Amino acid sequence: MPGELRVLGACPLDCPDTCSWVVTVRDGQAVSMRGNPDHPYTRGALCVKVNRYLEHSRAADRILYPMRRVGPKGSGRFERISWDEALEEISVRLRGIVEEHGGQAIWPYLGTGSLGYLQGCEGVAGRRFWNMLGASRHWLNICSTAGNSGLTLTNGTPGGMDPENFAQAKLILLWGTNPLTSGHHLWKFIQDARADGAHVVAIDPIRTRTADQADEHLAIRPGTDAALALGLLNVVLAEGAQDEEFLTAHTEGWESFREEILEYPVERVAEITGIPAEAVHRLGTRLARTRPTAIRATMGIQRHAGGGTALRTIAAIPGVTGDWRHPGGGVAYSTSGHAHLSIDTRDDLLPGPVRTLTMTRLGSELAKPDSVKCLWVYAANPAGSTSDGNAVRAGLAREDLFTVVVEQFPTDTVDYADIVLPVTMQTEHFDLHAGYGHLYLLWNEPAASPPGECLSTTETFRRLAAHMGMTEPSLFDSDLELAEDLLSSGHPSLEGITVDRLRKEGWVRMNYPEPFTPFAEGFPTRSGRMRFPPRGKAYVPSRSSQTDGGLVLITPAPHTFLNTTFANNPELLRRAKDPVVLVHPADAAARGLSDGQRVRVRNAFGEFLADVEVSDRVAPGVVASPKGRWPKLSPGGANANAVVEERDADLGRGAVYHDNRVELIPCAGP
Repeated sequence: MPGELRVLGACPLDCPDTCSWVVTVRDGQAVSMRGNPDHPYTRGALCVKVNRYLEHSRAADRILYPMRRVGPKGSGRFERISWDEALEEISVRLRGIVEEHGGQAIWPYLGTGSLGYLQGCEGVAGRRFWNMLGASRHWLNICSTAGNSGLTLTNGTPGGMDPENFAQAKLILLWGTNPLTSGHHLWKFIQDARADGAHVVAIDPIRTRTADQADEHLAIRPGTDAALALGLLNVVLAEGAQDEEFLTAHTEGWESFREEILEYPVERVAEITGIPAEAVHRLGTRLARTRPTAIRATMGIQRHAGGGTALRTIAAIPGVTGDWRHPGGGVAYSTSGHAHLSIDTRDDLLPGPVRTLTMTRLGSELAKPDSVKCLWVYAANPAGSTSDGNAVRAGLAREDLFTVVVEQFPTDTVDYADIVLPVTMQTEHFDLHAGYGHLYLLWNEPAASPPGECLSTTETFRRLAAHMGMTEPSLFDSDLELAEDLLSSGHPSLEGITVDRLRKEGWVRMNYPEPFTPFAEGFPTRSGRMRFPPRGKAYVPSRSSQTDGGLVLITPAPHTFLNTTFANNPELLRRAKDPVVLVHPADAAARGLSDGQRVRVRNAFGEFLADVEVSDRVAPGVVASPKGRWPKLSPGGANANAVVEERDADLGRGAVYHDNRVELIPCAGP
C-alpha cells in the first residue's frame, strides 16, 4: 500500500538464533515487526521477548537525552544536559586521567547487550578510539570463553556443526541447553529429525521446558558433564564401536585418552553424576549404535570451575565415534568460529603495551582505587549481571571513579553514572551480524529515526573523537565503510558477499556446503588432527560437583528476559511474577520450607530474596533461580549475582555462575 515499506533487520541480542526480522514502516513510522519468513533459520518466528521489541523501543522509561548526575552515586538522580556539555565534560575528564594516571586507568567495559559487529561486542565497538588513549583492553569473558577455549584445544576452533543439520541426526543429545527458552528455532530442526525417527535426550540438572519435550531426561549433578562423557565413551569402547579409521586418520593422543576412558566405568560415573548406572549404560549403548549423533551444548554448561574441560571432553565424543564424517553428526556449541570477518581495531594506534582487565573481576578491580579511574560502560549492565554484585556496586559507588554509561534504559548501572549518554536501539541504526547458532550473515537497516537525541555507538565515538581534537582518519569511518572492512578478510566463506548485497537481500548464507561436515577431512589444528585431552585432564571437579557443603545454585535463563534486557518491560515483568527458587521436596522438608514462602538465598558473598517453589524439577541438593532481574526491581534490592563468587573457570577465565553453594533462610514476618 502507498507509504508502506518492509525494512529488513536482525536481532542484536545475546542468543544463538540471531533472527532476521521484517519491520513494516508506514508513513515514516515503524508499526509492526515479525520474524522473516524467508530466512531458513528464523522461518517467520521471533521469541516471546523480541516480539515486544518495537513496544520496548517506545517505552516511557527510555533514555532520550544526555544526563549529568546531581545526586549521590546509586541514587539515579540526574539533570538533562546537551551533547556539547556531555562531550566537553567527558573530554576534560579523560584528558586529565590520561595525563595524571595514564591511559590504562580507563576501562572500556563492553558487554553482550548487542552482538553487532558495528555497534556491539563482536566488532569491539570503539576500540580504535580507546587505542588512541592507550586505554586498558577489556576481556569479555562473561559468556562463553571457557567453552570456546576447551573446544579450541580439541578441535582447533569453537566452530562445529551447522545446527540446521540436526534434522539429519538419529540421536540428539541436548546437553546443558534449553532451546525452547534460549534459542527455540533449533527445535524445528529437532522436530524434523524426530519425524524421521531420531531419539532426543536432555541432559540437564533441571527438568526444563525442553526436557519435558525430550524422549528422555537425565538429571545430571551440576559440574559433572565431563565425567558423563567419559562414561558414555566407556560403553562405546565396551561395544567396540569406536571408529578406528577416523581415529587413525584424524586424531592424536588416542591411546592415552583411551586409558583415561577406561578409568570411568558406568558404576563410577553414576556415583559422580547422580545418574543411575542403568541410564548411563543405556545412553552409552545408544550412542555406540546410532549414527549420526548430534550434540548441542551451549553456554550454561561451562559456567563452573571445570567448564572448559567439560566442553573439551564432550567435543572428543564425535572423534571417537567418527560422527564428524557424517552429515548430522558432531557437536554444536557456537558457529562464530566459522565467521571470518575482518576486524581492524588498529592496535597500531596504541602508544605502547597495555594491560587487559577481565570482565568478571570488575568488583575486585574497582576495589583498588589507583587501578581504574574511568569506567565507560556500554552494551552492559554490570550492576545487574556481573559476578559478586555487592562488590560491583561498592566499586561503582566510588566518588573518585568517573563513570560514563551509554544506555537505552535506567538500569542499576545507570544509577551510578556521572554522565549518561542515550544510545539508539536496533531499529534505529546500521549493523552487521553473524549468528553463533547458524551460518548466515545478516544486515540491519534502520527502520525508524532515533528518538530524542539518541546516537548510535559508532556515532558517539566519532563525535567524541572530533570533540577531543583527534585527527586519525580511521576514527571517522562511516558505518558502511566499517562494514566493507569487515567483509574484506578474503576468506572463501565471504566470497561474493558485499554490503550492497546484504542491504538488498537482508541476509546471506556464508559459503559453506549444505550439509556442512566441517571436520570430515581434518581439523584446523597445527597437526590437522583432533587433539584428545591429556591423561588425567579430561574431568575437572568443581564445587557444584561435590555432594556436600550446602545447596548448589543454578541460575538458568528465564523465558521472559534475555540476560537483563527486557527486565524492565511491564508486561514481561508481569509474566515473570516474583523471583522464585526451585527446591526439591526433600530439601524443602529438611529445612521446613513450604510453597510460596519467602527465603533469603545466602552465602558468604551476599543474599537475594526469592519465593520457594517446591518442585521435583530439580534434583536433591540443587536449587534453581532464573537470572536476569534488575536488582532495584527485585525484592531486597539484589538478584542472584549477589551470591556468585568472583572466580575463574579452568580455561579462558570463564565465569562460574553455576558453581556456587547457598543456604535458604526463611524470612521473618508474614
